[in-house]
Order: sequence, then structure tokens, then C-alpha cells
Amino acid sequence: MTVPHAGSCLCGAVAFEVEGAFARFYLCHCSHCRKGTGSAHASNLFAPVATLRWVRGEEEVRVFRLPDTRHARSFCSACGSALPTPLGTSGGVMVPAGALDTPVTKRPDAHIFTDSRADWDEALERVPKQPSWPSKTT
Repeated sequence: MTVPHAGSCLCGAVAFEVEGAFARFYLCHCSHCRKGTGSAHASNLFAPVATLRWVRGEEEVRVFRLPDTRHARSFCSACGSALPTPLGTSGGVMVPAGALDTPVTKRPDAHIFTDSRADWDEALERVPKQPSWPSKTT
């Protein structure tokens, strides 16, 4: 038996468990994922054969499906945090890596949809690093 992956939303209203192996880990730069995350990319793990169980707060989960696309995202209606999204009728699930409370041991497999990459998302390893909030906010 595999140990389930556990996660939750920012406000704690929703908690979940996913049982199944993550086969892929993609950093998606498509415009839909950038809009949905408000960031440079989405960081999503894919488990093609998995069981998703809502531990608490299932009534707070909302799903948005972009018409005429395969794009869908689940989120907490209270705080907006990204949550796992079932992958149709296949039994698979897509899990936002940042929603997990258990360690993510799988490394990303690829950056995908890089033709849509944000113009400011380049050479970020050269941007200064801060261990906490910067002392100057201006």
C-alpha cells in the first residue's frame, strides 16, 4: 500500500489525500496556467491512476473549466488556493505541487508550453535571493 500524499488550502478549510504515484511533474507556462496562478507557471503533478479523497471542506471546492479547452482548475471558494482536479473519467488527478503538505520528492520532468512563457521569466536564477521579507519595501 502506498502512503497517501496530503495537502490543504491556505485557509485550512479544505484538506485532501491523494493515493497513487505521480507519473509526471510539469511546470506549465501556457497563458491559461499563468492567468490561473498569477505567476510565471503552474507546478502540477499528474497521477494517471489515483484516488482523491477530500478529508474536509469538499463543499468549499469549486471547479472552473475554460470553455472549448482541456484547461480546468479546482480551488477553495474561501481563499482561492489551487486544489487537485480530477482528470475526466480516467481516474487520474492533477495536483498543484504547492498545495501538498507532504514532501514532493519527484523533480519536475519538464517546462511545457515554453512558447507562451512570460517575457520577464528568464534568467531568474540571477535575481537576488532573500531569506525572508526584504527590509526595504520600496
